[in-house]
Amino acid sequence: MKIKGKTILNVLLIGLVLSFFVTPLGDFSKELLNKWFATTPTIISEENQGKISTYDWKLKDAEWNFFNFEKSKGKVIFVNFWASWNLPSRAQMDDIQDLFVRYKDQIDFYVITNEERELPEEFIARKKYTFPITYQIVGEPSPIKLLKPPGSYILDKQGNIVVHQTAISDWDNKKVYDLLERLIQE
Repeated sequence: MKIKGKTILNVLLIGLVLSFFVTPLGDFSKELLNKWFATTPTIISEENQGKISTYDWKLKDAEWNFFNFEKSKGKVIFVNFWASWNLPSRAQMDDIQDLFVRYKDQIDFYVITNEERELPEEFIARKKYTFPITYQIVGEPSPIKLLKPPGSYILDKQGNIVVHQTAISDWDNKKVYDLLERLIQE
């Protein structure tokens, strides 16, 4: 019995599709596809920007110590809601790490999860990320709408919401860098 080239191609194609669902290659491939299709975050025009009314928000740091968001008042702030199990969240973490390395001394970063410590810490350690993890306290009132992962905000020094992104974003681009440079200088 002779196998036709078309049959071999079909079997390979089916194998590739199945690998997306049942192998670690699938997770890697899906993360990569999410990165490729991520868009630049939308910058909100000045007349349409909202403003947070308070900075009073209790959170936990990586050591599980309580602190208040108030410490960031008067600073440019990057807030990202993420979860270790959320594929789009994981797909944009490399970009967030690059932003953190570039702006860690000029911008306050809040990479917030509502998970228990074990899974986020394991993920961060495996990827060798250096940005600080922040833990949301479930039920604690927040000055901003709590977004589903991978939602993000950028706040200027006056507390204006300059970016309100509800989907995966490409944070590693000139438009974002230009925005952040401008906000830092204001």
